[in-house]
Amino acid sequence: MDDPVKRLARLDVCAVSDAMDKLGLPGGVSGLAQQATTRRIAGRVVTYRLVAKADAPPATGAPRHLGTTAIEAASAGDIVVVEQRTGIDAGSWGGILSLGAKVRNLAGVIADGPVRDIDEARAYDFPVFCRSLTARTARGRVAEAETNGVVTIGDVKVAAGDYAIADASGVVFIAAADIERLLDAAEDIVGREAAMAKALLAGTPISQVMNGDYEHMLH
Repeated sequence: MDDPVKRLARLDVCAVSDAMDKLGLPGGVSGLAQQATTRRIAGRVVTYRLVAKADAPPATGAPRHLGTTAIEAASAGDIVVVEQRTGIDAGSWGGILSLGAKVRNLAGVIADGPVRDIDEARAYDFPVFCRSLTARTARGRVAEAETNGVVTIGDVKVAAGDYAIADASGVVFIAAADIERLLDAAEDIVGREAAMAKALLAGTPISQVMNGDYEHMLH
């Protein structure tokens, strides 16, 4: 059987979102805009969570810049997922991190929070999805609380080792335990929609193509 990431990469976010609905699973997040490149990304997840600087745990050992531990823990094709829900206008990701992630062949970054240096990410052709953009540095404002713990993105809990897919329509996270049945359901939906498109191109009226079967496809 194909690797789950390869199967996921052949899908699109809307089909995956529909499959999540069909299975009664949470996971879809709106409002995380595709800010750098127009490519869809899909992969396994590494995470880090940011907090206000004043709330950060005491530092031990040599200081490390936010995100660097996650990048070094990631494998090629992984997606870095960042929680920056402090309400503080400060970057959760930046240009040097984009370059460092690209050098390690990571698939992209998804940040629930502000990202800065977006022009650099675009120049590096490195995919970035985020809640907003900023020029404000994280230094002195926010700090990393943990790497590869559970983060909250939108209203979805995401753990290291889960899966993500993102394109211009939105972002969906899939728990590792659900990936096989999710892929099966999404591939079925894609196949049925492909048959509908073929019927339309053959001249079948759209009212017949999008009939009751379509309306009840997720039941």
